[in-house]
Order: sequence, then C-alpha cells, then structure tokens
Amino acid sequence: MIPPEHNAEFVACMEDVLEVYRRPDDPQRPVICLDEQPTQLIGETRTPIPLQPGQAQRYDYEYERIGTANNFMIVEPLAGWRKVSVRATKTALDLANELKELLDVDYPKAEKVVLVWDNLNTHAPASLYKAFPPQEARRLLDRLEIHYTPKHGSWLDIAEIELSVFTKQCLDRRIDNIDTLRSEAKAWEDRRNASGAVVDWQFTTDNARIKLKRLYPQLNEE
Repeated sequence: MIPPEHNAEFVACMEDVLEVYRRPDDPQRPVICLDEQPTQLIGETRTPIPLQPGQAQRYDYEYERIGTANNFMIVEPLAGWRKVSVRATKTALDLANELKELLDVDYPKAEKVVLVWDNLNTHAPASLYKAFPPQEARRLLDRLEIHYTPKHGSWLDIAEIELSVFTKQCLDRRIDNIDTLRSEAKAWEDRRNASGAVVDWQFTTDNARIKLKRLYPQLNEE
C-alpha cells in the first residue's frame, strides 16, 4: 500500500527499524525479523502424467482447494539463519507459541531478542497473555525488544524478503496437505541455511531522508 505523505508516525517507525538494521551482529542481542504468509493447499482432480523421455511431467489445469495453512517465517539476517514454522492457523495462540520457542529453544542464551515485525493484530504483547499465565507472559516479554514497521510499510520487515524466496523456491507447485508442506518447508530451510545465504540490507536512514522525502512532515522554518 502507498504510505501517506508527510506522516510523522510513518517516518518515526521507519527510521526506528532502519537504525535497528544498522546494529552490528551481537549474539546476546540478535536482531530477528518475523512475518507470516497464508498458503492455499491444492490437490489434483486428475492424476498427473509422469515425466517421460523428451516430455515434462504434465498436470491438468483443474485443481481442488483443500484448505489453508500459515507459514511463520523467522529470520536472523546477519547470521544467515531462518526458520519456517507451518501451522494450521494464525491465531494469537499460534504466535505466542512461536515466540516462546524462539526465546527458549532457538535463542535460550540471548540476553534479549530484538524483534522486528509488522502491525498484524496478533503481533502484540497481548498475544502472550492470551496463551500463558501472566508470570510466564511477563518472563517472555522481558526478553524481547520489539520494534514495529510503519503501517503500510511492512516492506521494511526483512522476513518479507525470505518469504518471497520461499514462495519462489518451495511453493511453486501444488501441495495438498499440511504434513507435506511442513516437510518441504523444512527441506528448503535446511538447504538455505546450509548455503549461508544472508540478507545484505542497504537502505539506510540517510537514503530514506532523500528518496522518501515526500513522507516526511513539512516544517515551517522561520
């Protein structure tokens, strides 16, 4: 979506996230980006014709919608690490359990996890209180440093880049059940992590103040 012009709230959140991306790699305070993506599970209505010499495998154009799943993408850009978690739903409880695993399993020794995400309604501290007793919710929140991308500015979440790669490399075919989707996602995740692929983020606050000048409030200077 096109962001509103001369919007102080937008540029404040944008510059906050851009300054987070300037931080050096710190295992005690890793920068983690999180985003989500729905996936349509699609089945065949006719049996595909197998691959043959000189002939690619062929599929009928008709298909069957079987349901949906939700892919949680978690990525540490500077470390070249990402994880795809496939769940049947995308509720606040799903999000809370993803955060608990992130903190207690993936980064148990980190002092704080610096978390960048967008403004989806479940992306909120309240999700942890919906899932866990208050003491546990507070424990988890105390280990998070949360930064929000601007409204209409989710492109600033690096996890969107990883979701784009995931879509092109893993979801370019029909997958008809969630177990297969989980297996394929895990195989993609392992291959990409093994390759050491990192995200070389180049866009800075200085760039934003020049290229996105129209988004900044116009001040009357005397």
